[in-house]
Amino acid sequence: MEVSSGSDYTRYWVDYFLSIQGHELFCEVEESYILDRFNLTGLNTEVEHFHYALQLITDSLEEEIEDANLRHEIEKSAVKLYGLIHARYIITNRGLARMVEKFRRGDFGKCPRVLCQRQHVLPVGLTDVPFQKSVRLYCPRCEDIYFSSNKKHNCIDGAFFGTTFPHLLLQVYPQFIPIRTQERYVPKIFGFKIHEIAEQHRKQDKVYEESMKRIEAAPEE
Repeated sequence: MEVSSGSDYTRYWVDYFLSIQGHELFCEVEESYILDRFNLTGLNTEVEHFHYALQLITDSLEEEIEDANLRHEIEKSAVKLYGLIHARYIITNRGLARMVEKFRRGDFGKCPRVLCQRQHVLPVGLTDVPFQKSVRLYCPRCEDIYFSSNKKHNCIDGAFFGTTFPHLLLQVYPQFIPIRTQERYVPKIFGFKIHEIAEQHRKQDKVYEESMKRIEAAPEE
């Protein structure tokens, strides 16, 4: 995920970043949080061009970067830095408060499972390590995760939200925990539920087919 260079965003980088289509998953991190060096502990070793990137996202980059390659690298570092700061911010009290409002409005989307009745979802990462997995959407009703139907969301790093966020939010705001559905889709033929023995037969047929493939693939002695 990259941010294109331009004269507008160099002055208001965060505003530009949040306005990009697909970035509605993010909330605005307070500048006071970003400027508190305690909140940035360890990030200087994770993010290349850390100081330039920090100056860029706080609109305090005074010198013009002439080298196009370096400027591009700093832009990438700024995205990574803001994302990692964002992952820390959204598990603070103020960050959770901002995200719960977005959750209430349905800014993150709705569960694609029909029986969840358009339950609002929350972004979640499968790992806290950057550049491993894209962000997923967690449904608190069926307690499963999904790819977003918005392809732009699938380009966003899951580490920018982390593995803790949605579950902590629901612990802090239990009033938003939905009643978990016990309803399950039941396959039927002409209105009749398929007998369990039919499923057993399908499994037996599958095991038989796989064993025959192994026998046919085995080298002859």
